Amino acid sequence: MTDLPDRPARSRPARQSDVARLAGVSQSAVSRVISGDVSAARIPEETRQRVREAIATLGYVPNPVARNLRGKRTQLLGVHTFEALFPNARESFYFEFLLGIEERAEESRHDLVLFSSTGDGAGGRRIYRDETNRLTIADGSILLGMASDRDELARLWRDGYPFVHIGRREVPGAPFPCIVPDYWAAASAIVERLHGLGHRRLVYVRDSIGGEPYDDRRSGYREAVERLQIVDDSPGYTAEQAGLSDDVVDALAAGRATAAVVESERIAATLRRRLSERGVSIPADVSVAVLEDTAASEVTWSDLRIPRKEIGRIAVDRLIAMISDPDAPRESVLVACTHVAGATVAEVRGDAA
Repeated sequence: MTDLPDRPARSRPARQSDVARLAGVSQSAVSRVISGDVSAARIPEETRQRVREAIATLGYVPNPVARNLRGKRTQLLGVHTFEALFPNARESFYFEFLLGIEERAEESRHDLVLFSSTGDGAGGRRIYRDETNRLTIADGSILLGMASDRDELARLWRDGYPFVHIGRREVPGAPFPCIVPDYWAAASAIVERLHGLGHRRLVYVRDSIGGEPYDDRRSGYREAVERLQIVDDSPGYTAEQAGLSDDVVDALAAGRATAAVVESERIAATLRRRLSERGVSIPADVSVAVLEDTAASEVTWSDLRIPRKEIGRIAVDRLIAMISDPDAPRESVLVACTHVAGATVAEVRGDAA
């Protein structure tokens, strides 16, 4: 280890000039060593070692914001959530996305900045505040949440800030890249399985939630029903009505329909209870499939599973690629979901076929 001058007494955080003084080099040399500038190759290894030792001695931490303002990469990736994650992060729909993001960021030697305190006081979680994009501390960011502010997404795209969105979002004039679970194909696969088990009369039960992820589920279901010539005259399918109606429960209990495809576990649980009250069991009498991930449920529903960790990892890779090459194509990525057979779907009863 080389000898360094005595550490200067100070009460403030160490500055780059302190590192330069302690190492006995110019401040520009310190800056080049810290930034990894290719010109640092012309700095002798002994000098670079003195700078590193001075940094360790002083506990100097480079200011990522200042580096960003100078046009340098910070090696920071941002994660902005449009919805609250805490205090029940592990129970959050987004938890495994975040695990995948963290894993891949660590593997690629990037640090993460979680923007979780950008509320506007009215329940919204905004990117811009006082006309300033708060995400610019990071080289680029991954955005999550159903409650995305589309005006802010459009503005972020126009500003040229690198970002990817987990989940499909359509914003006119802003074709930003999204990492998209393929709900369309998963919904279609569920209908195909029901058809393969002999079901020809289905009912569809919508949740009250809208947006592109639910549009994709509905489109996939509709395409498969029409292609396979399945009958569905339920309000959720023909009239785009949300909620579990008495007509749907009556149709299933009376055998006018043999299977239900519902958009949420919450509705599926209500349907199960109401059918049980009428002496109708699942799946012996009626089959039920759910168009969401129900892995944490006590009931082994036939459902779809979203590869959330994989999507988080893909989001990191796509973001790094955008940061590395601003001129690279910014295309969305479709990621397959898995259809899980579960224990709530069975062959249609002989007398109901």
